[in-house]
Amino acid sequence: MSDPISPITSNGDTTGTQARLPVQTLNQDDFLKLLVAQMTSQDPLNPKTDMEMIPQMVQFSTLEQSKAMQTDIASLRSEQEVLHANSLLGRTVEIQDGPQTKVTGRVSAVLMEEGMPKLVVNGNRYALGQVLKITVPNAY
Repeated sequence: MSDPISPITSNGDTTGTQARLPVQTLNQDDFLKLLVAQMTSQDPLNPKTDMEMIPQMVQFSTLEQSKAMQTDIASLRSEQEVLHANSLLGRTVEIQDGPQTKVTGRVSAVLMEEGMPKLVVNGNRYALGQVLKITVPNAY
């Protein structure tokens, strides 16, 4: 049976193994590797009880819930940006287009580029973060 934990080399010697950069946080795969290593290397005459494994399983479950929550929050943030961009259609905005340059114009369209909404003002595309001022069109 092979070792479930891959070796980490720090001296640049990569014969038979791949060099790996140090990881700041543990992910799900690392946790599972540690759990398998712990279970396979325990004393068979004195194995860990279920009560000793429960805190680790709780941590694993918490990690999964945290990852799911991060994904949900990122999705909500993306949807909120799209809704905000769409709400600017037809409005006049002032855009920061450089350190000393500001552009004023009406938002004529919203385009999606690399998953991010871009406002089309005077034929040019701008990110939402570049908006400095929003004015409501005059109602006649």
